[in-house]
Amino acid sequence: MKFFIRWGSFLLGGFLLITILEVTTLKFINPPYTPMMGQRWIEAKLSGSQSPPIRQQWLALKDVPPDFIRFVLIAEDQRFFDHKGLDWKALKYCLKRSQLTGKPVRGASTITMQCARTVFLWQGRSYIRKGLEIYYTMLMEWILGKQRILELYVNLIEMGPGIYGIRAAAKTYYHVAAEKLNRRQLALLAGILPSPLKWSPLKPNATLLHRQHRILREAN
Repeated sequence: MKFFIRWGSFLLGGFLLITILEVTTLKFINPPYTPMMGQRWIEAKLSGSQSPPIRQQWLALKDVPPDFIRFVLIAEDQRFFDHKGLDWKALKYCLKRSQLTGKPVRGASTITMQCARTVFLWQGRSYIRKGLEIYYTMLMEWILGKQRILELYVNLIEMGPGIYGIRAAAKTYYHVAAEKLNRRQLALLAGILPSPLKWSPLKPNATLLHRQHRILREAN
């Protein structure tokens, strides 16, 4: 019994040390590659299709259009600066909505949670991944702070097939620097974030246009 307790403690301590070092590293290094990118490559290979080239270029947070940050917060996490990574109010609301509609719980994922699974984990639904996502979310809030989390998010979030971050999205979709995008374009790019592989700012469907209009309306 003591043997298992000793090895369990050793493994837990190793896990905590490695994960804390992982997150701390992000204070100083901009990751050139994420598990999300690797997962998309594997999915393409398994489906027999060609994996799109990875397009990602870093943009310091101070150079990101302020409207894009505002629009992302409106679209994805309006209480970002008020919570510690887990938005319990939003979760309570989504649970209640799920009970009324009978649909799965959706919409309670914060920007930090999305960033955690993009940078450290994999896409999918399981209790193990959700537990790790919550753990990394708490670590990121504790170690990195809001500004760095936002910088990671706007540079690494998936914004289309092989497209990661606002700078790559601006160049791929509109062939301009991110700083040159107008408010309507920025609102469309923020609007695609829940379904970046299904929605395109170049061919917006009715749902995406509705999201764009709501974002612009709430930003005024």
